[in-house]
Amino acid sequence: MISVLVVDDSVVVRRLIVDALGGAENIEVVGTASNGLLAQAKIDQLKPDVITMDIEMPQMDGITAVRELRKRHKQIPVIMFSTLSASGASATLEALSAGATDYVTKPSNVGSINESIKAVRDELVPKIYALSGRRRPGAPSGPPSRPGAPAAPARPVAGRPGAAPARAGMPPAGRPGAAPAGAGRPATAAPRRSAPGGRIDILAIGSSTGGPDALTKVLQGIPADIPVPIVITQHMPPVFTKMFAERLDRSTPLRVVEAGDGMELAPGWAYIAPGDHHLVFHRRGTATLTQLSGAPPENSCRPAVDVMFRSVAALYGASTYAAVLTGMGHDGRGGAKVLRDAGAEVLAQDEATSVVWGMPGAVVGAGLADEILPLDRIAAHLVNRVKSGRSAAVAR
Repeated sequence: MISVLVVDDSVVVRRLIVDALGGAENIEVVGTASNGLLAQAKIDQLKPDVITMDIEMPQMDGITAVRELRKRHKQIPVIMFSTLSASGASATLEALSAGATDYVTKPSNVGSINESIKAVRDELVPKIYALSGRRRPGAPSGPPSRPGAPAAPARPVAGRPGAAPARAGMPPAGRPGAAPAGAGRPATAAPRRSAPGGRIDILAIGSSTGGPDALTKVLQGIPADIPVPIVITQHMPPVFTKMFAERLDRSTPLRVVEAGDGMELAPGWAYIAPGDHHLVFHRRGTATLTQLSGAPPENSCRPAVDVMFRSVAALYGASTYAAVLTGMGHDGRGGAKVLRDAGAEVLAQDEATSVVWGMPGAVVGAGLADEILPLDRIAAHLVNRVKSGRSAAVAR
């Protein structure tokens, strides 16, 4: 049974979350608290597996509560409960930087309390399963993480204070964000192709749960003079992507923007797909321009990594280097297959440093990863790969 502590100053919201989790298998709300200060004592008393945390609360707000929690409890997943607004997005990103694990947005513009409960349940329950490292009862168990070894227990993510445990099995099958069968196969890189090391003209990165922290670390390690553009799809709602791009622009050497229609890709710039739009590309002469698409969601996501990867593959082919970072589900696996078929190379973040090894695990399980690296080695690898490819092209 996964025990959950609900922390929110609103009686109505606490009731909403309790009711949303009430029908979920193997999940039990063991307590509630009306502010972060009361939550600290209840955490020690109840020892919950997962905490949901409001941001704006009296006496101790959610961001302060997360910071205090991480001084004593490094591994408990904390899911922030945020409003879909500029202030809510900014506060949520601050909470993630303070050690929160993930977030959900409070329902808005819904017609009834039952619709609100369903909206919360659909978004929150899959994250609780995935972040707790547990499977939904009745879900088939995957193969071991290593040949001949039992499934690894949940463990803290290396190098990330306050991170959630890495998965002890893939996210539950049959639920939104669940990883496909076979994604838990041994973490071995795909066989090397006959002509690796060619010129790289674009970096394409996809991520989801745990992605804001992972992307920040990767982009901080890439210099401003990198001679290629970087395109990114991070699963985030509208408003959040704009705030996230602005934070990355301030905290990394690169110029980072939320992508809009008709932006020309330029070296040293990173373009983040906006919430609720797929990011695709087209050519105008020698320039590559961004284009926003309102096509239906893929893998229950818009923006979707698969959509962006396919578009990059169509224009850049073998001169693409793609990376799939931490995240629930399997978005990016299909696009990685298209990229590999076009001759591109694909990197996956390793299991030990992923908050959830769903997306990168799906790529690895499908045999599509040329490299499997821990988070702290990814930036240097991308930079070296761009440099080596261009040096080899000049030499030829």
